Amino acid sequence: MQKTASPAAATPAPNAPNAPDDRPMTAREKRGMAAIMIAVSLATLDTAIANTALPAIAADIHATPAASVWIINAYQLAMVATLLPFAALGGKVGHRRVYLAGLVVFILSSVVCAMAWSLPSLAAARVLQGIGAAAVMSVNAALIGAIFPPHRMGRGLGLNALVVGVSFAVGPTVASIILSMGPWQWLFAVNLPIGLLAMTIAWKSLPQTPRSQHGFDPVAAILNVITFASLIFALGEGVQRAPTEHVAIAAAVFVVALILLLRRERGHPAPMLPVDLFKRKMFALSTLTAICSFAAQGLAFVSLPFYFEHVLGRNPVETGFLMTPWSVVVALMAPIAGRMSDRYPPGLLGGVGLAVMCAGMASLAMMPVDASALDIGIRMSICGAGFGFFQSPNLKALMSSAPRERAGGASGVIATARLLGQATGAGLVALSFGLAGDHGPTLALALGAGFAGVAAIASGLRLITSESEGAAVQTAGK
Repeated sequence: MQKTASPAAATPAPNAPNAPDDRPMTAREKRGMAAIMIAVSLATLDTAIANTALPAIAADIHATPAASVWIINAYQLAMVATLLPFAALGGKVGHRRVYLAGLVVFILSSVVCAMAWSLPSLAAARVLQGIGAAAVMSVNAALIGAIFPPHRMGRGLGLNALVVGVSFAVGPTVASIILSMGPWQWLFAVNLPIGLLAMTIAWKSLPQTPRSQHGFDPVAAILNVITFASLIFALGEGVQRAPTEHVAIAAAVFVVALILLLRRERGHPAPMLPVDLFKRKMFALSTLTAICSFAAQGLAFVSLPFYFEHVLGRNPVETGFLMTPWSVVVALMAPIAGRMSDRYPPGLLGGVGLAVMCAGMASLAMMPVDASALDIGIRMSICGAGFGFFQSPNLKALMSSAPRERAGGASGVIATARLLGQATGAGLVALSFGLAGDHGPTLALALGAGFAGVAAIASGLRLITSESEGAAVQTAGK
């Protein structure tokens, strides 16, 4: 039985059978889950709302459109660079402490964002906000695993996927509503009351989790930050066809830092960059599935607004409505897939879902310019159904294929894979525009279909992996 904050649940009764824990969630566990979901929603929303408000922010702080992109990049770069160090720290000091500290940093930095007066001050505040969000996102799956027993973990992760999907989807709408009522500073100021609500609930409700016996290596943490920060910077500069020397320097820093990090952690039983977990075929394939599928999502969500407006001739209001079916269907499918993942193999569920998503994105890329709103909505719904069907089973596969004492590392990999995939997808959209001009959105959607197809294959390979690993276990038992 998993440890929770409830003393009765933390200590099993003597001579208790190893039966599945079918007890209902306690009120305290429900509050803890609510606190996790509120913070995850805030961290996800702040990725989406800034995209929508970028023109208004850039105009107010007198920043050029190209320079204002750093308002987005600073947040994402900080998150990717610090996720794994925070996951490792959570294993040492407790996931609850990292969550609470991250939430405090996120709330305070949101206030600083609202008070920013220039692009450098806002970008710096966004870095701090990304660090706080990374601390929350790095341990949320591990905390969910501490609330739900293993055979019901899919339900908890399904709820997590639902919240992430809905938050990402409603971000533009929320931003539009707030901007219609006040200045862009309100986009960040609204995080204060909601964040304080999450903090109030979480303080007495989040479960305590087992502590790792391995120490926290600050040198490895710094190397990890340099590795992922330089990787994201090189990727972003490369796809935007920045000066070659900039890309080359960032790529060289990435390679050197990665080599030093791997040498530093060689032989470590629980490395911060969990290369040992990738030796498990199920974990490696699940991570590859996540990166490719989120790259497909990134390609779609960045290119579709341009596709609808520039290729199909829709206005911004119509575009907002046309984007809705994908996210609504994801929200509907995520909890259903989460429950099914407690009964069926994730390789099967993910493979089917991603094959459906691949077909949906291909249909969008081949859509005629005179397509009706109903036709577009059907194709978007197909994509959303496929993506929603994959997410929860894949989360469960990642968490269950890692040892329980490595839950923090697995949780960090989940968030890192998602952000790397989304950053890759967004970068490839920029490259598609550079290569294909007005046909860039169509090329981006075709690339997204390709990524979804690769993800479907990777997911399907997990069926073979699970069978071979099961046979190996049986042979070892004999």
